[in-house]
Amino acid sequence: MEKRIVECVPNFSEGRDREVIERIVEAIKGSGEVRVLDVDPGEATNRTVVTFVGEPEAVVEAAFRGVARAAELIDMRRHKGAHPRMGATDVLPLIPISGITLEECAALARRLARRIADRLAIPTYCYEAAAFTPERKNLAVCRAGEYEALPEKLASADGAPDFGARPYDEGVARTGATVVGARDFLIAVNFNLNTTSTRRANAVAFDVREKGRPRREGNPIVGKIVKDADGRPVMIPGTLKACKAIGWYIDEYGIAQVSMNLTDISVTPLHAAFDEVCRAAAARGLRVTGTEIVGLVPKRALLDAGRHFLHKQHRSSGIAESEIVRMAIRSMGLDDLRPFVAEEKVIEYLLEKESAAAPKLVDMTCRGFADETASESPAPGGGSISAYMGALGAALGTMVANLSSHKAGWDERWEFFSEWAERGQRVMQELLALVDEDTAAFNGIMAVFSMPKSTDEEKALRAEAMQRATLYATQVPLRTMKSAMKVFDVVEAMACQGNPNSVSDAGVGALAARSAVMGAWLNVKINAAGLEDRAAADRLLDEAAALAEACRMREAAVLAVVDEKIGA
Repeated sequence: MEKRIVECVPNFSEGRDREVIERIVEAIKGSGEVRVLDVDPGEATNRTVVTFVGEPEAVVEAAFRGVARAAELIDMRRHKGAHPRMGATDVLPLIPISGITLEECAALARRLARRIADRLAIPTYCYEAAAFTPERKNLAVCRAGEYEALPEKLASADGAPDFGARPYDEGVARTGATVVGARDFLIAVNFNLNTTSTRRANAVAFDVREKGRPRREGNPIVGKIVKDADGRPVMIPGTLKACKAIGWYIDEYGIAQVSMNLTDISVTPLHAAFDEVCRAAAARGLRVTGTEIVGLVPKRALLDAGRHFLHKQHRSSGIAESEIVRMAIRSMGLDDLRPFVAEEKVIEYLLEKESAAAPKLVDMTCRGFADETASESPAPGGGSISAYMGALGAALGTMVANLSSHKAGWDERWEFFSEWAERGQRVMQELLALVDEDTAAFNGIMAVFSMPKSTDEEKALRAEAMQRATLYATQVPLRTMKSAMKVFDVVEAMACQGNPNSVSDAGVGALAARSAVMGAWLNVKINAAGLEDRAAADRLLDEAAALAEACRMREAAVLAVVDEKIGA
C-alpha cells in the first residue's frame, strides 16, 4: 500500500527574530513524527515559510503545535511587513503528496481549523479545497483587509470566520486570525531556452500561462491595450490552466527561461507544461534545452511524466519505477544545468532515506536473502519465501508483457501489453511488501513472549496480545495467497497472447505463483491453530482452502496452454 504523505506549508508572521522562528520550528518538530524540509525567513516581508511532511495525523498534530507556539510568541499588534497578513499563523495549507486525496486533506484541514478555534481561541477561515463557500476558495477573499480589518469583519455576518466567531478582543488583537486550507502541490519549474532574450521568453510565457496577455489594437506588440467597460485590460487567455509564468534572463546560466508555477498538477501536469512550452517556443523559433525544478517535487509528477514519454514512443510503462523516473529526467532535460539527483529532489525518496531503519529483506542481494533464510534465525521463513516466489512469478509475467510490447510486427498491440505489464508490476510490489510484512508478523508473536506475566492482569494482557499477534500472523499469509492469485491473471494472458518465444517463462511464473499460494496456505493453517476464536479461525481456513483449490485449477490451465504451444 502506498504510504500516506501530506505536506504542510504554514506561513508565520515573523521573519526577523531568529529565536522566535527557531522556537516555532522546534514546536513543529516536537512530535518527532514529521520532517522539516525547509525554513525560509524573509526580513522585508517579516514572514517565515516552513515546509514539513509526514503522515496525515502527524502533520496535523505538528501544525497545531506550530500554531500554538506562534500564538504565544508573536504579537500582531506590533507586526509590520511587506507581505499581506492576518494572523500570527497567517495561512496554513495541507497538500496531498501520496496515498491521500485532496478531498481527504480538505477534511483534515477543516478539523484542524475547528481545533485551532476551540483550543487556542483563534478565529479560523477555511480556503481552497477546504472552503465552505465558493468565494472563500480564494485566499485573497478570506484575507481581505488583512489584520487591520479584523474588528469590522468579526462584527459582520459576511466576514465572520468559519470557526471561532467572537467579538474582537485583546486575544484576537494579539493572535489575529488564521486561514487553513487544502490545495494541490505547487511545482515551481523553469524551462531553459536557447536564447538570451527576456522579451522572447516572456512571449512564450504569455502564450502558455492561464492569464495570457492583454489584447491590443492593431499591432499585437505595441498596439494600444483594449480595456473593458470597467477599465480593466481585456486578456487573451493562454493555453495552460492552473499555470502562472513569466520570462526572465538568468545571468548565472547565461540563458533566458520561462519561469512557471504549476498551481494544480492534477489540471496541468509537469509533462503537459513541458510539451506546451516546447510547442510555443518552437512556434517562435526557439527550443527548450532543459528543465529546472525549483525545490522539491512529488514522485507522482515524475512517474506520470515518465509514463507519458514512454507512451509517446509506444513503449511499455510496466517497468521498474526507477526506470520510469529516469525516462522523465532524460525526456525533460532535468539535468541540463546541474545533475538531477532524484533521492534529493523527490519528497518520497527523501523521507525513505530519512526514515531508513533496519535493512529490509527485499533490499538484500539474492545470496544475502538465501544466507539469511538459511541461518539459525526462524525468520525469514516459509511465509516470506512464499511471498517472494509470488513476486518472482509476477516479475516473469511482467517480463513477457514487456518483451511482447516491442516484438517486431506487433507494434499496434503495445498498449495492450503495456497495461498487462503495469498490472504485473503492481502485483509484484504487493508481494514484495508482504515478504517483509510476514517476517514482521512473526516477530510480533515473538515480542509477546517478552511481556511480563507476574500478575493476573499481566497474564491477561499477555494472552490478549498473543491472540492479536496470532490473528495478524494468520491474516498476512492469507493476503499473500490473495495477491499471488492475481499472478495467474498476468501469466495466463501472456501464455495465451504474449510472445510465443517466452511462453515457458509464463509457465514458470504459474509454477512460482502456485508455490506462493500453497506455501502461504501452510502458514495460514499453522497460525490459525493458535487462535482461540475458532469461528474466526474456521472462516480464515475456509477462505484459504478455497483459494488453494482455485490455485490448482489456474495453474493447470496455464500449463496446458504452455505445453500445447511448446509441443506445437
